[in-house]
Amino acid sequence: MKAARCPRKRVHSTYENDRPPVLGMVGREIRWACFRVCVDTKEETIRATVAGETAEEACIFTDENRSYLWLENEEEPRTRKAIDHSTAWAEDRDGDGTREVHVNTIEGIWTSLRNRLRRFRGVHKDHLSGYVAMFELAFNHDQITPALLQRMWGG
Repeated sequence: MKAARCPRKRVHSTYENDRPPVLGMVGREIRWACFRVCVDTKEETIRATVAGETAEEACIFTDENRSYLWLENEEEPRTRKAIDHSTAWAEDRDGDGTREVHVNTIEGIWTSLRNRLRRFRGVHKDHLSGYVAMFELAFNHDQITPALLQRMWGG
């Protein structure tokens, strides 16, 4: 006989409920990734992180999360293109035959990060940022060179 499971209440990830969100950004052309463990997914948190890590003229491709609505403000120099995962995996918004609006690049990287963290069978939230930083380092650098090590140690 199986025990009945309680239906899980869908809650937003926060540091307080032991589900710290990780915000990920990747440049499509340069393939440089940046990951930040955040305390919550509120607009103020997302805005500060994205604005601090992206160029002002950047076009930000996002999912349908409402925390990104500030990118649609007329005073904001960054632009946003959002994909609704419930209807399509990619969209051709300008009619040229290329499905340019998608988030497949970061989705693939999330899979790699999740697989890396799975090896540890759970990471304490206080140490998550360190594990995420090591993944970011490995993703962004094919080789650990003496020059990279010197930069890491402030030399």
